[in-house]
Amino acid sequence: MTEPPGRRERKKAATRQKIADTALQLFLERGYDAVGIRDVAAEADVAVTTLFSHFASKEALVFEQDEDFEQRLTQAVTGRAPHEPLVPALRHEIQALVRHCTADGAAPVFRMIDESPALRKYDESMQLRHAESLATAIAADLDLPQTTTACRTIARFAIDAYALAREAADPEAAVDEIFRMVEAAWEVGRPS
Repeated sequence: MTEPPGRRERKKAATRQKIADTALQLFLERGYDAVGIRDVAAEADVAVTTLFSHFASKEALVFEQDEDFEQRLTQAVTGRAPHEPLVPALRHEIQALVRHCTADGAAPVFRMIDESPALRKYDESMQLRHAESLATAIAADLDLPQTTTACRTIARFAIDAYALAREAADPEAAVDEIFRMVEAAWEVGRPS
């Protein structure tokens, strides 16, 4: 049983969320490039140093759920039942992430990301990092001494499935279609 977070942790989480929510609101109202870090800090009523204690960069404000998404992906591998197959567990988690990112209200955020070279670059580097974390989790789950090409490939396919499905007319159908191909690739290239 996990212990509930203490008062200090709750306050830190609330401050972080307030900063992220304020930043997103300002970015959507004024445009990402028109809003500076000082604008966000002032509107959130925190010091710039406080903002930077929660977020490493301006781009990180847009992707405030980055760590949660990465953790959810690796948990899909490490937290599954002992005999539950890998690819269906990944498909299930990618499907949940796609639902979250295609929910009402998400379109303006992704439009903002698409229109900003800095945000697109950050998103690409974030996806690469998520794929490496996922590949490491897959390799560890299979008791492999290192991350194999097959593990890295399946991880990249899963991350790409998320990105492709977000843009599809029917995101859930796209995830199913992509993961049929991922399953076939895993069956052919799975490490022994």
